[in-house]
Amino acid sequence: MMIEIPPGWIIIAGAFILAITRGMLQKIAMLGLPLLALVMIWSLPEEASWQIQFFDYQISLLEFTATGKVFATVFALMTFVGGIFAMRTASTLELCAAFLYAGSAIGVTSSGDLISLFVYWEIMALGSTAVVLAAGTVNSYKAAMRYLLMHAFSGSVLMVGIAWHIYGTGSAEFSQLSLDGPAQWMILIGFLVNAGAPPFSAWIADAYPEASPSGCVFLSAFTTKTSVFALLIAFPGTEILIPIGCFMIFYGIIYALLENDARRILSYSIVNQVGFMVVGIGIGTEMALNGATAHAFAHIVYKALLLMSAGAVLYQTGKRRCSDLGGLYQSMPLTTICGTIGALAISSFPFTSGFISKSMISSSAAYEHLTWVWFLLAAASAGVFLHAGIKYPWFVFFQKDSGLRPSDPPKNMQIAMVIFAVVCIALGVFPQPLYDILPFTVEYVPYTADHLVTQFQLLLFAGLAFFLLLPMMKRTETISLDFDWVYRRLLPRGWSFVTAVVCRVYCATQKTVTSLLSNTLQKHYDREQEKPLGYFAKLWPTETMVVWVAVLLAVYLVLYYI
Repeated sequence: MMIEIPPGWIIIAGAFILAITRGMLQKIAMLGLPLLALVMIWSLPEEASWQIQFFDYQISLLEFTATGKVFATVFALMTFVGGIFAMRTASTLELCAAFLYAGSAIGVTSSGDLISLFVYWEIMALGSTAVVLAAGTVNSYKAAMRYLLMHAFSGSVLMVGIAWHIYGTGSAEFSQLSLDGPAQWMILIGFLVNAGAPPFSAWIADAYPEASPSGCVFLSAFTTKTSVFALLIAFPGTEILIPIGCFMIFYGIIYALLENDARRILSYSIVNQVGFMVVGIGIGTEMALNGATAHAFAHIVYKALLLMSAGAVLYQTGKRRCSDLGGLYQSMPLTTICGTIGALAISSFPFTSGFISKSMISSSAAYEHLTWVWFLLAAASAGVFLHAGIKYPWFVFFQKDSGLRPSDPPKNMQIAMVIFAVVCIALGVFPQPLYDILPFTVEYVPYTADHLVTQFQLLLFAGLAFFLLLPMMKRTETISLDFDWVYRRLLPRGWSFVTAVVCRVYCATQKTVTSLLSNTLQKHYDREQEKPLGYFAKLWPTETMVVWVAVLLAVYLVLYYI
């Protein structure tokens, strides 16, 4: 009989098990616990529930929805394959942090109330920060502190919103919310910050590339996608999400096109791809919500595959700038093939996973007569093909010969990449198993002549534009300024300026007051006789006090009668 406990707890327990085990036992735990959690997710009966009383509120620690099961499934799968990729290279600190991070993400998907969701949310922030720190470099430490600061801000806004909502409604249930008050707006903002919505999105490209090759893979999967899950449950059909999602899409595309760092290119494409999901949530129809859910599943797989290939290149060469790479297909054929499959999947190339998920969102916009949204999504698909589908593999694996001849990475990394490459193609060719577990019945057929022709035309002309403009696309040693410049450079310098001004004003004021007091003392104090001057100095202290009492009484009487 299956024990009805939250599956995420198994992964969280794994964080502590990995800390005290070594060798083969650690590897067994690393691979076995995610599989056990996956079995539990699908073995739990639909009515499985675990509630506890917390003051006046019911805390639902185990309450899976259909959407929650999809996200929990791909999170567990990501933990398993990510564990394979990290097996020989990751430190124990990174593995423990990654399992704590992954387990709390699965915990969010099984939460039925806002209080437990918030607890898992904060554990995720701590776990992901530790993953960045585990890289052990000066840059990773600085990035981790900025990352923690941003998520502390997000968590604070979310906490205030949840507390305000519970106080106003008397309910802590995690269900659909309407934007009818500041509390709900604060909850939405808290979710959007973690989803990477601009202007609070630079933390992704700032922190993720500073993690280790395996740490970056874990980071790409959980934070933004738990936010997508939270938005799917709490704010489906919220129309403000449509323009926000569209802005995220093009923001990610533009910055990815400007980037020279391979892992920053892929980090910005996370913002871009989450934008598609946010648009689907904003549209809010069954097809759109199915599309957002399916695309989150597909995105976790192909984005992890892309970052695995980039991580393998970094691990083997120590380089991550496109201007330093090229020609690696000659000595890293497996990495090149897997990276190219991931690039095709993110570009929605037919017979890959991106094709059968992203198109559901575009089609739902067309069915709802949101013509401007459909055109923007079509243009964005071309932009994605430019920066992730062509630019990343072209400059990293092909184009010029950098002279580097590294071999493919260790076998565990190769196995992880092959698994996800197979999943990308399998989902693209056989989408029905994924469609069957989506929250609503799927009647969408991705492989129609019209859809295939349209997509091939779009990709063909986008590819043609890339190669025609190749001289302009050539990477140079550049740095792109994003919003993180505000809190990395402007705010510290602004704070230093304000501090300097305050210090100067304080010193000037102190000098003025001291001078004034000194002059006053000189006028009313006889230094030779060492006694004060003036009428009151001639009186005894008792007489002086009587005079002042009389004066105060007179003033009081005058004011009273007035």
